Amino acid sequence: MAVVAAIDRQVAAALRRAGYANAGIALVVAVSGGADSSTLLYSLNRLSPACGLRLHIAHLNHDFRGAEADGDAQFVAALAAELGLPVSVEKQDPIAYQQERRISSFEQGAREMRYAFLAAVAERVGAAAVAVGHTADDLAETTLLHLLRGSGLAGLRGMTEVVPWPWPVGLPAPALFRPLLAVAKADTAAYCQELGRDFRQDSGNALFRFTRNRVRQELLPHLAAEYNPRVREALTRLANAAALDLDYLEQETERVWPRVVLAAPAGRPALTFDRAALAELHPALQRRLLRQGYVALAGDARRLRESHIKAMAALAADSAAGLTLDLPAGLQLRVDRSQLTLYRRGETLADAYPSLAGQYRLPWPAADTETTTEIPGWRVTQRLISAGEIAPWPGGNSLTAYLNPAALGRGGWIRSRRPGDRFQPLGMAGFKKLQDFFTDARITRHRRDGIPLLVTERGIAWVVGQRIAEWAKIPPDTLPEFPALELRFERLD
Repeated sequence: MAVVAAIDRQVAAALRRAGYANAGIALVVAVSGGADSSTLLYSLNRLSPACGLRLHIAHLNHDFRGAEADGDAQFVAALAAELGLPVSVEKQDPIAYQQERRISSFEQGAREMRYAFLAAVAERVGAAAVAVGHTADDLAETTLLHLLRGSGLAGLRGMTEVVPWPWPVGLPAPALFRPLLAVAKADTAAYCQELGRDFRQDSGNALFRFTRNRVRQELLPHLAAEYNPRVREALTRLANAAALDLDYLEQETERVWPRVVLAAPAGRPALTFDRAALAELHPALQRRLLRQGYVALAGDARRLRESHIKAMAALAADSAAGLTLDLPAGLQLRVDRSQLTLYRRGETLADAYPSLAGQYRLPWPAADTETTTEIPGWRVTQRLISAGEIAPWPGGNSLTAYLNPAALGRGGWIRSRRPGDRFQPLGMAGFKKLQDFFTDARITRHRRDGIPLLVTERGIAWVVGQRIAEWAKIPPDTLPEFPALELRFERLD
């Protein structure tokens, strides 16, 4: 059982790094029935008693392989029953999905459909993350695919262990968790064999009309046979080195951002760069800032190419005032004498909260009373209720929250973010920088100063409109009579 023990150790270490071990959290496990996802499920199930995990299996029948796909779904459902785990199985048509949304690539449409399904399951069961069975081989293939497409450093990073949700973009939760990235694909088959477990074979992996399949079955074996027998390990090292360098660049981008990026102009969501401050930076950092600005407005960088970033940098460096550059996702870059403005045409700032200055005391209400407090731009209503009155719970909707008054102390304050703020989001075992939470939630920088924070002596209890703190939640399995504090925020015109 050497392979089983080795993989279990790697998965346990990944759980600890992600903050999911001994946290009592729910994980959705995406299971196709193949060797990789089956190994992921078996390992997480073996580790769940020691790590305090609550597992929920999810399987999407893509419905383009006929009886074989139906057999995969039946296999996963039977596996869930055998392990005594809850399961969600659905059938969807990727071709219809692709056509309805006018997506040019079948692979891209199927990917978006799959992630939308997994996100819905995670939301339904309250999962902090969705675990997927990507392996070291998948990391090598992704890195090579990005190389072939002319990717920059961000693409060379390939896959990382824990990332914000990829699709739909902008979801504050769940995270995407890849605990098998250090595991070879051959070892997942060996893991199942050592346990005496069966798994499914996907005939779709043999279809050469899919680019990834041609890279996996034709290009990588050719490179291994003719140039480097350890090409997969070489690509994995490249991805890990790129991830390390990119992590440093991202930290530097965060550090210099306030000096380079000016306030958004009134009337439209935009980012304005100080051209002189931008010109003082190393070209690599200039490009990171421009790319980050694009992501802040577009939501992601899937349509942005290195050629676009190169053109943006050239426009910033040498162009006369008044020139513009059209970018994907309806964005445009304009050069003025001292500024560089990146904006989305035709939109307004109506969805952005007004900047919140100062700090405002918020005393808790007495039992059987409702209190209202007005602060600039907001009306805050609060009352003590019983847990049995909460629906839905424990998080409420985006501007309503239900909190445990026993955890909150004697009162709270409403304020905006401050340097050094840390937050423990619901479902997370440890704390993280608030700026990292905003980044993971895809909250653009021009919106962050307007997001109210409910702060107590213990720390940030609620990032209004986003998520409550893990420590401030209503305890699970409480009696209906358990007291709860309901807080409602309303915008004032």
